Amino acid sequence: MTFFVGVDGGGTRTRAVIIDDAGREVGRAAGAGAVATASAPERAASAVIATVREAAETAGVALPASVLWAGLAGAGAAEARDRVRTALAGGGLAERVVVGTDVEAAFHNAFPDEPGVLLIAGTGSIAWSRDGAGAVTRVGGWGRHLGDEGSGFWIGMEGLRAVVRAADTRSEETLLSKEILAGAGVPTVEGLVPWVETAEKGQVAALAPIVAAQADAGDAVAMRIVRAAIDALVDHVTAACPAERPPVLLWGGLVAGDGPLRKHLQDTLAEEGFPTLERAVDPALGAALLGRKAFEESKF
Repeated sequence: MTFFVGVDGGGTRTRAVIIDDAGREVGRAAGAGAVATASAPERAASAVIATVREAAETAGVALPASVLWAGLAGAGAAEARDRVRTALAGGGLAERVVVGTDVEAAFHNAFPDEPGVLLIAGTGSIAWSRDGAGAVTRVGGWGRHLGDEGSGFWIGMEGLRAVVRAADTRSEETLLSKEILAGAGVPTVEGLVPWVETAEKGQVAALAPIVAAQADAGDAVAMRIVRAAIDALVDHVTAACPAERPPVLLWGGLVAGDGPLRKHLQDTLAEEGFPTLERAVDPALGAALLGRKAFEESKF
C-alpha cells in the first residue's frame, strides 16, 4: 500500500496525518511538541517518530510510508532542518523524508493551487501568498528581534513598554499598568525588569489578549497598540500581494476563530480590498499532501 505521512510540529504539540494515494485521510495522532534545532535535532525527531507511529497504528498501516513530509517550527534554518532530517531518516518512518516549515505546510492546506494569502498572527507573525501566475512570496517571519510585528509577542512587549513609560510619566496613565502586572505575576513595575529578562516568548505573547481586552474597554494606550498591530499585519498582506487582491485566510491565536484581533483585522483588510475566508487550516494534512505531490512529481 502506498501512503504518505504529514507532520505539523510546534512548541506545544505535534500532529501527524496519514493519507492514501488518493489523498484520503486514514489515520491521525497528536503528541509532544517538536521544534527543529541544530543543537538537539534528536529531540524533535523523537517527538515526530512517536507521533507518526501512533498515527500508523490508528490507521492500521505498516511503516515505512512512501514519503514523510514534516513541517516543523524552526526548520527555516538550514542547519536545523538538515540535522532533523538526518535524525528522522534513521527512524524507519518512510522511504523518503522531507523536512520543511510548519508555515509551508499550513499554506499548502490553505491554498493547494489557487491564489491566496495565509496570514499567521500568533506568538509570531508571517504571511505567505501565491499570485495568479503561481509565484509564491513570503513576508515577515524574521523572529522576535528583527520582526514579528503585529504578533502576540510584539503586542506583549508594546504593552510592557507602555507600562514603564506610564510609570515614568512619559505617557498618560493606562489600565494596562494594573492588568499587565497581574498577567506577569509581579507586584510592582520594577519587577517587570527581571521578569522580562527570563520570560519565554510565549509568556510575553500571553499578555497580548490583556492589551486587546483593554483596547476594547476604551483604554487609549491599548487602542494605539492594537491599531499599530493591525496596521503591521495589513502591511504584511499588501507587501505579499502588491498588485492583486486575492482572498486572505487568517490563522494563529490572535486572528483565527474568535481571536481578539480578528474582527478589526477583517474590517481593515476589507477596506484594502482583501476578502477573508472562513475556514480552518490543517497543516498536518497540508504536509501529507505536499509529500504526495512531491512523490508524484518525482522530485527525489
